[in-house]
Amino acid sequence: MDAATGPTLLGFDVYLVGSILIGIAAAAMVFAIYTAVTIKDPMSKRVKALEGRREELKMGLVTSSAKKRQSLVRKTDTTEKIKDTLGKMKVLQESQVEGVQQKLAHAGIRNKELAIVIIGLRAVLPVLLGGLVFVSVFLLDTFPEWGPMKRNGALMLAVFLGYKGPEIYLSNLASKRSDAIRKGLPDALDLLVICAEAGLTVDAAFNRVAKELGRAYPELGEEFALTAIELSFLNERKKAFDNLAYRVDLEAVKGVVTTMVQTERYGTPLASALRVLSAEFRNERMMRAEEKAARLPAIMTVPLIMFILPVLFIVILGPAACSIADAFSGGIG
Repeated sequence: MDAATGPTLLGFDVYLVGSILIGIAAAAMVFAIYTAVTIKDPMSKRVKALEGRREELKMGLVTSSAKKRQSLVRKTDTTEKIKDTLGKMKVLQESQVEGVQQKLAHAGIRNKELAIVIIGLRAVLPVLLGGLVFVSVFLLDTFPEWGPMKRNGALMLAVFLGYKGPEIYLSNLASKRSDAIRKGLPDALDLLVICAEAGLTVDAAFNRVAKELGRAYPELGEEFALTAIELSFLNERKKAFDNLAYRVDLEAVKGVVTTMVQTERYGTPLASALRVLSAEFRNERMMRAEEKAARLPAIMTVPLIMFILPVLFIVILGPAACSIADAFSGGIG
């Protein structure tokens, strides 16, 4: 005799499915409680590394010898081999390397030697992906129903993605990082104004703002912490501000850097200049929000026509159509 089973719905045991869903809900609740209790500061590890680096520089552990300079750029055998190979192929240009290094800086990647790896990937991936698609589509005939146009299109798409893939990935990282920094910049300028009016120096103000905003805006906190460290040991303070503008791809940050350099050079009041910049950035953020709100009706037109209006017509005209159909069927009978 078969064992008794519970009620079924669409062929599934209701008790079994309910038990599985309850187990998943319980596991999700435990995970949510764990993540809420064990919140980690995203800036702690990075700030600790930067502080250690500053202490090394202050203690004079880093000399100006050629050997130490090579260790600072963190060259590896792999990148050197890739660089030599690309140099022999005559596809490596200094301007190209500098452009990729700046994109890496915009994406928050500090190791400049990865630019050689990115350029090497752009040279290797098109051949690799194109060869795989060619073997799969043309030689092995994996998709026999595809015509010549689809086969050639797949090959061209693979070559294009292999060449542009690393650049698209870096651009995506840089865009997300720039958006995160843009959101926190007005608040950071307000805190800089408060620190400047309290009598803190510029490097101490940057360090304080980095600590205060590290949890809410870790990307901006990291950039400010690095700028504070560079201000404390670089011979030219202008170089530290220029490095900040180099690492962040935002016109607003370039404006802040220009203001800081001018206040350092001419001795103008820092708090008043930063207050004006903060108000301007807040107005700009409000204008962007208003622009998105103004575009919303045009964006909602297509979903409204495709999804909402048909359902609305069915709900409104459905009962009337059913009544008409019943009336006609009754009259014919």
